[in-house]
Amino acid sequence: MRRFLAIGTNTGFMCTNCGAEVPPLANGSYRNHCPWCLHSLHVDVNPGDRANTCGGVLEPVGVEHSGKKGWVIVHRCRACGETRRNRAALDDPTCPDDFDVLVALAARR
Repeated sequence: MRRFLAIGTNTGFMCTNCGAEVPPLANGSYRNHCPWCLHSLHVDVNPGDRANTCGGVLEPVGVEHSGKKGWVIVHRCRACGETRRNRAALDDPTCPDDFDVLVALAARR
């Protein structure tokens, strides 16, 4: 298994923050963050392209709710400071994002 994200494939990965083995999303789209700690890596310019050379850890710093996308995790890169938004995967039938961690993140505001 790759260290964090596979290029162009819907595969699992090992989280660089907490070390958890993360399975791919059941619906075939790309999972871009750990469902347990919500951390990610700064590897995309556009979702799934793996074209960003930063590679820093994206730390979850907030949560937003969008009528179109539902819950959205706000990440800030520890290396370059860029802010990114990623839809939470609460509807995955095999390994949804931890709702308690999402709520705790929302409460930090």
